[in-house]
Amino acid sequence: MPIPMAASASTSLIPPPLHHHHHRRRLPHSTSSFPRFPSRFRNNRFLLSTSLPFSSSIQSERRLHKAVHSGLGLRANGGDALKHYTSVLGEPVTQSLFLPHHSCTSCCLSSSKKRRTSHARFTPGAFLDKSSFQLSKNKLHHTSRVQLPHATVGPDEPHAASTTWPDGIGEKQDSSSFDSELEQIEGFLISELPSHPKLHRGQLKNGLRYLILPNKVPPNRFEAHMEVHAGSIDEEDDEQGIAHMIEHVAFLGSKKREKLLGTGARSNAYTDFHHTVFHIHAPTSTKDSDGDLLPVVLDALDEIAFHPKFLSSRIEKERRAILSELQMMNTIEYRVDCQLLQHLHSENKLSKRFPIGLEEQIKKWDAEKIRKFHERWYFPANATLYIVGDIDNIPKTVSQIEAVFGQTGVENEKSTVVTPSSAFGAMASFLVPKLSVGLGGNSSERSANIDQSKVFNKERQAVRPPVKHNWSLPESSTDLKPPQIFQHELLQNFSINMFCKIPVNKVRTYGDLRNVLMKRIFLSALHFRINTRYKSSNPPFTSVELDHSDSGREGCTVTTLTITAEPKNWQSAIRVAVQEVRRLKEFGVTKGELTRYLDALLKDSEHLAAMIDNVSSVDNLDFIMESDALGHKVMDQRQGHESLFAVAGTVTLEEVNSVGAKVLEFVADFGKPTAPIPAAIIACVPRKVHIEGTGETEFRISSTEITDAMKAGLSQPIEPEPELEVPKELIQSSTLEELKMQRTPAFIPVSPETNATKLYDEETGITRRRLTNGIPVNYKISKTETQSGVMRLIVGGGRAVESSDSRGSVIVGVRTLSEGGRVGNFSREQVELFCVNHLINCSLESTEEFISMEFRFTLRDNGMRAAFQLLHMVLEHSVWVDDAFDRARQLYLSYYRSIPKSLERSTAHKLMVAMLDGDERFIEPTPKSLENLTLQSVKDAVMSQFVGDNMEVSIVGDFTEEEIESCILDYLGTAQAERNHKREQEFSPPLFRPSPSDLQSQEVFLKDTDERACAYIAGPAPNRWGFTVDGQDLLGTINDAITINDDQSKSVVLQTEGGLRKSLRGHSLFFGITMGLLAEIINSRLFTTVRDSLGLTYDVSFELNLFDRLKLGWYVISVTSTPGKVHKAVDACKNVLRGLHSNKITERELDRAKRTLLMRHEAEIKSNAYWLGLLAHLQASSVPRKDISCIKDLTFLYDVATVEDIYLAYEQLKVDENSLYSCIGIAGAQAGQEIAAPLEVEEVGDTYPGVIPVGRGLSTMTRPTT
Repeated sequence: MPIPMAASASTSLIPPPLHHHHHRRRLPHSTSSFPRFPSRFRNNRFLLSTSLPFSSSIQSERRLHKAVHSGLGLRANGGDALKHYTSVLGEPVTQSLFLPHHSCTSCCLSSSKKRRTSHARFTPGAFLDKSSFQLSKNKLHHTSRVQLPHATVGPDEPHAASTTWPDGIGEKQDSSSFDSELEQIEGFLISELPSHPKLHRGQLKNGLRYLILPNKVPPNRFEAHMEVHAGSIDEEDDEQGIAHMIEHVAFLGSKKREKLLGTGARSNAYTDFHHTVFHIHAPTSTKDSDGDLLPVVLDALDEIAFHPKFLSSRIEKERRAILSELQMMNTIEYRVDCQLLQHLHSENKLSKRFPIGLEEQIKKWDAEKIRKFHERWYFPANATLYIVGDIDNIPKTVSQIEAVFGQTGVENEKSTVVTPSSAFGAMASFLVPKLSVGLGGNSSERSANIDQSKVFNKERQAVRPPVKHNWSLPESSTDLKPPQIFQHELLQNFSINMFCKIPVNKVRTYGDLRNVLMKRIFLSALHFRINTRYKSSNPPFTSVELDHSDSGREGCTVTTLTITAEPKNWQSAIRVAVQEVRRLKEFGVTKGELTRYLDALLKDSEHLAAMIDNVSSVDNLDFIMESDALGHKVMDQRQGHESLFAVAGTVTLEEVNSVGAKVLEFVADFGKPTAPIPAAIIACVPRKVHIEGTGETEFRISSTEITDAMKAGLSQPIEPEPELEVPKELIQSSTLEELKMQRTPAFIPVSPETNATKLYDEETGITRRRLTNGIPVNYKISKTETQSGVMRLIVGGGRAVESSDSRGSVIVGVRTLSEGGRVGNFSREQVELFCVNHLINCSLESTEEFISMEFRFTLRDNGMRAAFQLLHMVLEHSVWVDDAFDRARQLYLSYYRSIPKSLERSTAHKLMVAMLDGDERFIEPTPKSLENLTLQSVKDAVMSQFVGDNMEVSIVGDFTEEEIESCILDYLGTAQAERNHKREQEFSPPLFRPSPSDLQSQEVFLKDTDERACAYIAGPAPNRWGFTVDGQDLLGTINDAITINDDQSKSVVLQTEGGLRKSLRGHSLFFGITMGLLAEIINSRLFTTVRDSLGLTYDVSFELNLFDRLKLGWYVISVTSTPGKVHKAVDACKNVLRGLHSNKITERELDRAKRTLLMRHEAEIKSNAYWLGLLAHLQASSVPRKDISCIKDLTFLYDVATVEDIYLAYEQLKVDENSLYSCIGIAGAQAGQEIAAPLEVEEVGDTYPGVIPVGRGLSTMTRPTT
């Protein structure tokens, strides 16, 4: 949503669903976001963070899994607000969580979604700091896509139709005129919202419900999801985890699913509290098949859901996998999430039925036990089939559904179908992302004699999940429970969550939608205020978040106030947060705030409605599934837009404040007899804290102290919020004209080799320009995202240019700029509101090689010019303030001290220190380095890189040539060309530690109440362009030194439509292409061998970090295991890595890798963000080998790659014992003692060719099965 908060719809407070995904999970990087209390609610909250104007998020792990946001879940930019994409060329394409996607006001209340894709929102106003340290940057695996609008009331949240609202809204504020208006519009408000015009619903005779929605994005592909309305909530006391087990066995045991692997289809599954979902993404047809692929996909889903084979071998294999998964996911984040859930839902089974299950039970079940659960719940009348995609013939599709599923369950089942009150009673698709379940037990062939000792009726439950809640209602009979405290040695920061739980208010009428709109306006104001009120001094909190959203997986609406802080500031943080909530509740929003946020919501809604034809099938499907689970009306984007616009004219200031105040009563009126009783208050705190000058000290806190801090905040004096003046422009037209007269901006020849001032490539649509101040510019006009644009400034240098006496200066400097949020004479809040009004999102990032700024904007209302104005002001008039510097430094200091409390981070940190010989530019700044920094030193370190042709700007969007070139000349052309800094940056090139070294094999031991283990294996690689750390240019040697026996492997020149093109081996992108393919092949082998055949891990991945500017790269294998198996897992990973010569790569393996990478490329090629990644470094002087052919020839280069080409790349990975580094991390009560020795390893079963796993984002969700 356009206001300074993301309309995040997920409020589910439960361990996320177990997800099984094809793509690999991202490897934790050596550094991570500044320590934020890892709360699973981050997905769906209204974050009130202190760093909004340049809202920052230092991401520790560039994971591709982010939560889906839609509906009324209101959330503001916070530490976890970024999503990273990686283009095929490897440039990271970062996307803020708040893109022009789902979650419009009209979508109202939605629940937490967790899926393989994330729905971002366009949240204006923040310079999100996306700086990160990386152990690995998976630059060759583009596994996410830019998501389009999503919502709770329409496949994408409803969108408002106009950027202005009806005349008279501002005047309709007195109660008498409002009463007369109400009389006229009462009938309108109680009328039903329209239904999606293209959504086809039906039901077979056996009770199977189905939905079909034609959708052209992506073209020639479709999504087929089978939702079984059974999950962990349906398990008996002795079945905890059995739903997840069935998911694993049914999915991975399906032979029909296996046959789809060569077709370009992707499949996965997940289990949550209320449902289990099996999903397949497939092409509508393939080259090898004569007809439609849909029947084949449906047949696979039928086998998986209704006819699985519970073979002993598969059960044992998955039992091992799940037990490994259970240990792997048992992080401190997961344990915190479990604590929150247990207290929030203490009155029902949601507090006890985590989808992963209980270890002692998983070890016992036999095939018969598992089969009984399946027979009880897996029948057509208890399932819903969703088909969304490039399907034109609805009757034909219905016939195909009937042909495959029509007879299932008819012969031997008596099913009672209970019609739910909602559309289907379906559960939300974003349940706890769960991995395929592995079953345990000795299984035998299916017995015809079913144990009848326990009789269960087969019927579809009308209410999902089937639990009873104690509601937080005024004058409730429920007693107020004292704050609960969860204390653990692995926690670093203080965090407290205050919950209010009420029934879901179904959004079915215009009045319901109006209610949602008013809540969103109200909470938008709270988000903004908490950021601006403390802009000029260090606030006592790290973040304050308020989330109000529906959860289909929990069957309720939850409002959550979450406060995180340094432990020493916890009392002040509570007081301030409570005070701000009370201020808004008592005085309400101002007239100016109402106008501002309503206008912003309508603009965003209009923008999303215009993008109706750009919403991906999976986003539409997720939205429909969740909306049905909640009972909300499903509309398309235009309907949502028109509906929102229609109700906007009826909104009054009085009603907004009345409706909003009710949401905040549980906090603002805490302790009063008439206030809603909080469902739970839970503080999660460390056992020890670091005190300057003292060291580690016991952290003491009591429930009474927490209550006292809340009451103190409620008793402090408050005053109404003053109105703020919002600038319409950051650069006045008169000022701009003066600048143009002084600096005479113009275009000059693009390069010394040509006199052309403009180079246009017809095939790609890319235009290259260069300004008189030296700044090169690339742009592409793209109509695929209507009225949308993205822009990125990339500045060469990054952390690599930090001098030995100023380590950390660049990353802290970027964070300082982000924290400050000021430009010119404008305050932080003015800049923020300028972005809100123009729907601009701005993010900052520093990497080892570059500093970058990315802007997302709408083309409406001069949005692009506004974005260019902001960029100009940052370049010319950025403001550096001491308090922002203090906050930035403190965040990194706190993060550094938290490393020893994380098994993954401490293990990765130790490995990186060893491999890179202690080079601090690639790890976290130490406290000593941070202490040496000053505001001036970090400012100089950052701004010295912003010089002439050391910068490059790329823009992609739905603009005209005249519009873009005018902006380029006016705002980039008038930026000052030179500064008083060295023209050429000099820095010490990074080096690997000389080998052999006694640090090549290390271990980390972490004291913990529970046992876990992980390991990282890494070694040198060339950079993307063939340069090595010792100065070699491998590209030059490739063509000269190759002798080829196979004619198909020869370097040849091929004739194409465009004329002659170089073969792969003569192309500058040779290593970028071949290393990407090699990574896919190694990943597949690691999964098949280490995970599936040997049973040593649940999750293993190989990733490449190939730099562009620096002349080096490295690879990393990450593996999770148990303390008893981790050493063997490391040895097995090394054997796979080194075994490519003895076990030759086959043509089939290469073809599969090509299909995977090309499929990602094709899926993303219409995305503006993806094109932004392709354009990166196109004219960068520091990346001279990147040229237009790297984009034009991309698919061709993949097609012509041969097995021998892959081996040429493989030879450049240093995998010998003297070059390879490894570090094993072990956590447990006996860590470092008995636990360090390998424990007994259970026997393993037969090999199974699996699919590649993908991690999902939330701590409580299980990992990918495949």
